[in-house]
Amino acid sequence: MEKSIRHPYSSDQVPEPIRNDGAGGVDKGPRDVMRDLENPNMFVPPVTDSGLVPNLKFSFSDTHMQLNHGGWSREITIRDLPIAKTLAGVNMSLTPGGVRELHWHQQAEWSYMLLGHARITAVDQNGRNFIADVGPGDLWYFPPGIPHSIQGLEEGCEFLLVFDDGSFSDLSTLSISDWFAHTPRDVLSANFGVPENAFATIPPEQVYIFQDAVPGSLESQKVQSPYGTVPQSFTHKLLDQTPLTTPGGSVRIVDSSNFPISKTIAAALVEIKPGAMREMHWHPNNDEWQYYLSGKGRMTVFAGNGVARTFDYRAGDVGYVPFAFGHYIQNTGTQSLWFLEMFKSDRFQDVSLNQWMALTPAALVQDNLHVGPELMRALRKEKWPVVKYPGYSYEGK
Repeated sequence: MEKSIRHPYSSDQVPEPIRNDGAGGVDKGPRDVMRDLENPNMFVPPVTDSGLVPNLKFSFSDTHMQLNHGGWSREITIRDLPIAKTLAGVNMSLTPGGVRELHWHQQAEWSYMLLGHARITAVDQNGRNFIADVGPGDLWYFPPGIPHSIQGLEEGCEFLLVFDDGSFSDLSTLSISDWFAHTPRDVLSANFGVPENAFATIPPEQVYIFQDAVPGSLESQKVQSPYGTVPQSFTHKLLDQTPLTTPGGSVRIVDSSNFPISKTIAAALVEIKPGAMREMHWHPNNDEWQYYLSGKGRMTVFAGNGVARTFDYRAGDVGYVPFAFGHYIQNTGTQSLWFLEMFKSDRFQDVSLNQWMALTPAALVQDNLHVGPELMRALRKEKWPVVKYPGYSYEGK
């Protein structure tokens, strides 16, 4: 081993674990400089960070890729991010014609379309069927036990799947090919009323994802059910919602109040403009599972008893905030930061620190925090999920 270690970066590119107040020192040993560059607020934590907060970040780039003819998938579950007990996520891509085979889950499935277009099908417990095409920004939700399929259309597709169980794995779902492969052929023959040789070429194991031809038009694929179609749509066009807009960005909230079928997962699509922040807040109903779509940001989570920790996030990362922990998210880049907040709940709920203080007797707040009238006059009784004030923006310091 050489006596000295040289990093393949110029001195102005190599960050050092030294804070502006002089705390820390030079790191001369082996290190992953690229990781340090990606995580500046973990490498040099704000002076206000303190105590032991568990890891609240994991990237899809660090997961195993399941590659199939017809597409790929990767997942983040409790095995990768142990704190994430309530929800698990799968990032999946299907080629043109690629099929996520006919299957069902013990868990509910919520999805956000990232790129391209897909066709989804489902049948409910009463024999009512459903078929629809979905594109960027569209959602779908399948309750537990509802059989369904997903297929990429002309340009293929990519999407995020979220399941209401942190221990979930998409590789251990209930699939039609897997069930056929593990059922005696005489039983299949008796069940369907056809000769055993009708099953001579069935797959020997779970197919999971397979390549097929791009399907015909939506109308050409519809199957008429004697029981009709499902009474509540399994899809929702999130981007068609009018957002709640503030000077700092925008928020679109979707839960069972405007997407009635979605009984166990609520979400918000958040935009934070450069220099703005998702205000200091917490969620009183459940843990928060995040997926970062674009841009760069940092989140500090406050756990009580003097404990707080800051994490850096970028596109493809998953963040997590335990139930009722205070937190805020700042845009640390030059473009809008977009991300999804998701909860195992039928409703989206958050508590604004600003609004709480504004709706509490002023003298009580002043005496509690030792603050003056300047702050009290600035408090808002109306909630702004994303905030930005002239002269008070994050400057990346």
